[in-house]
Amino acid sequence: MSASSDSEVVSSRPRHALITVLSLLLLLLGGVIGGLGAWLALLGGSWYYVLGGIGMLASGVLLWRNQRSGAWVFAALFVGTLLWTWWESGSNYWRWVPRLGLVTALGFVLALLAPTLRSPVPARISRSIAGVLALVFVAAFTLAFVPHGVTAAAPGFPQPLAVAGMSPTKEAPLQPADRPAPEDWPAWGRSNEATRFSPSQQITPDNVANLQPAWTFRTGDLPDKRWGAETTPLKVGDSLYLCTARNQLIALDAATGKERWRFDPKVKDASIPYTAACRGVSYYEVPATPSRDTLLNDVAADLALPTLLATAAAPVAPRAACAARIIEGTLDGRLVAVDAATGAPCRDFGNNGQVDITVGMGDVPPGYVSITAPPAIVRGVIVTGHQVLDGQRRDAPSGVIQAYDAVTGKLRWAWDMDRPDRSGAPPEGEIYTRGTPNMWTTATGDDALGLVYLPMGNSAGDYWSGSRTENQNRYATSLVAIDVTSGKPAWHFQAVRKDVWDYDLGSQATLVDYPTPAGKVPAILLPTKQGDMYVLDRRTGKLLTDAEERDVPGGGVEPDQRAPRQLFSLFHTLRKDDLTERDMWGITPIDQLVCRIQFRKASYKGFYTPPETDRHSIEYPGYNGGSDWGGVAVDPRRSVIIANYNDMPNYNRLVPRAVADRKGWLPREQMTADKGGAEGAGDPQVGTPYAIDVNAGWRLPFTKLLCKQPPYGGIRAIDMRTGKTLWDRPFGSARGNGPFGLRSGLPIDIGTPNNGGSVVTASGLIFIAAATDDLLRAIDMETGKELWHAKLPAGGQANPMIYEYQGRQYVVIMAGGHHFMETPPGDYVIAYALPEGKKI
Repeated sequence: MSASSDSEVVSSRPRHALITVLSLLLLLLGGVIGGLGAWLALLGGSWYYVLGGIGMLASGVLLWRNQRSGAWVFAALFVGTLLWTWWESGSNYWRWVPRLGLVTALGFVLALLAPTLRSPVPARISRSIAGVLALVFVAAFTLAFVPHGVTAAAPGFPQPLAVAGMSPTKEAPLQPADRPAPEDWPAWGRSNEATRFSPSQQITPDNVANLQPAWTFRTGDLPDKRWGAETTPLKVGDSLYLCTARNQLIALDAATGKERWRFDPKVKDASIPYTAACRGVSYYEVPATPSRDTLLNDVAADLALPTLLATAAAPVAPRAACAARIIEGTLDGRLVAVDAATGAPCRDFGNNGQVDITVGMGDVPPGYVSITAPPAIVRGVIVTGHQVLDGQRRDAPSGVIQAYDAVTGKLRWAWDMDRPDRSGAPPEGEIYTRGTPNMWTTATGDDALGLVYLPMGNSAGDYWSGSRTENQNRYATSLVAIDVTSGKPAWHFQAVRKDVWDYDLGSQATLVDYPTPAGKVPAILLPTKQGDMYVLDRRTGKLLTDAEERDVPGGGVEPDQRAPRQLFSLFHTLRKDDLTERDMWGITPIDQLVCRIQFRKASYKGFYTPPETDRHSIEYPGYNGGSDWGGVAVDPRRSVIIANYNDMPNYNRLVPRAVADRKGWLPREQMTADKGGAEGAGDPQVGTPYAIDVNAGWRLPFTKLLCKQPPYGGIRAIDMRTGKTLWDRPFGSARGNGPFGLRSGLPIDIGTPNNGGSVVTASGLIFIAAATDDLLRAIDMETGKELWHAKLPAGGQANPMIYEYQGRQYVVIMAGGHHFMETPPGDYVIAYALPEGKKI
């Protein structure tokens, strides 16, 4: 047969069935993309989607007719999309995925089918094109496994220098948390400095790959609902101490992880709010005779400094029951004290070992008042705040800060900011002021100065400010230093003025010695949800690092309430640039297009955009940070800060009261079933004109993907002396994430949302879980590169801790899961160590 007759046979072929499918798909996609693109264009957005939709429609029509010109139109669409993607995205990898991925896949299929068209494309050409597109697709997929958005470490990483610890106080005996023994972890942040720094050096960057499980303990306390334990255990002497999901207190053998004792305070499920978890406990030793200070003074003349420090850190031998005690705040609003040796209640503390902090608060529905953080203990005074259930009522229970005697449990003072004339419980017939800002996170104690530093939250009704008092506006979203003797504020530093973004201070502040031209100053490092970090003189509250006031957006539903200017740190911020339409993301052009439309429809004027009622507003960063409750870790020898952070927006809208009532948005105590879910998603805010609907992370309902492009979280090393970034990397892989809520299992460093913090070691390692991929990681402090990881059986939304016992170093993490991060629940406490006898 001749070539011409062969061509005639081909040209007479009917339309291939797969061409039919492809043309229908292009018509459908073209209609959807073109229609949505027209909507976006009318909103002032990109015109590409209109043109791209028209191109797909034209290609689909021509292919339906089995014409080769349909392939050429698609080729023009592909080239145009490529050029537009480069113009809009540059070399930003994550922006290329939704813009070019779908058209590349469709082009590959069309290239394979092109020889079947009425006027066929020669097979050798079409196959070559298909091969190139396949290689592009494979290369693009391979590039997903290379971390993007990395700031690599430069030469000259700070090297360790010898530093002194906190100065001992003469007003009260030293506690283990004031100067920890090198092998112990006696406070939530390891010490009252809250640096989360361990002097241990047995596990190093060279041998960390040999870590293996040393022991695993299961608490047995795993509620049916999505409550989890976020505990960081303490280690003192030969025991670990921790709390479970329902606040059961447990002591474990430090060598084996075997249970020594357990105390159950009988917290009822109805009293546990969906946003609360026990994050840790406190350890206290009742002063013996002679006191530690007396002992120090007696031996100071005869002992060398290392011996003196070792003596100061040595535990006091128990003299009687509860001479050493574990103090826990419960999720139903109690302080509980038990004997550290036996777990028996301390009979001399309060009422048979417990104190009810809700006394004087008036009506407290179940779940409204919860202590989630370990109390601070300063000069024998227990200072506690509490979580007040967010978003329910403007007249929620008071956020009063209370202090109790660590031995007797008697109320020492109470700070009700709206009643500064009082220092104790309200008179009979009265209550603490309702709706005042609370402190739900962990305070920091300074025994030498007799101050406790409170990272304060916001007034009840986070997103409405019109009914707040002068003092509430003064102290909300502030770091407040309280004199533990008087219970009165010594100073305060406000990070946000008239906060309507739920930017409460979630991170524990860290005590540091900050270098200045006049010498080192006792300072406090304050991370914030906005990402800004501040360094303050902890004696006076004076800023030691630069900051400036800037104009911020006004308007919203309360334009007269909005502060025209806010403070911005010039020392360091974890916050990224303001969002643009180009930052919107998706797996396909369609979900990205929906996010672009939502972006254009919303009110967004940049950082501090006020909430609206007639349309959504974009809050970026969202209420999960920046820095949240995990805080930062500080290596005082290198003067390096390690900060993991979130980088996600919220998509918010204030809902008029009448509309919220029609939707059935009721306060929690009036609902017949537990609501669950993210904070702010349909919260009634009774007592204000508006309810609040927060799309936390700004996710699309059908794909469950976030609208902002990756990364969604990172980890960064910061030079504390200069505030400069030493390195920065996306943190967390896509193993636990994917479209439609599926866990992809892919080790792609997409940078995930994270809750929980890190610890650092003198050997130059960072240990952290926190991300949604259920991994515990070891990271090289000097480079930010991962050196080791272990798969956890549940979500690791807790701060790790490190201790040594009998010459062996352990890394411990609680794997309990997290409701908001949607990680698997669990009841695991896992310790990792080098194999016995293998230290190098």
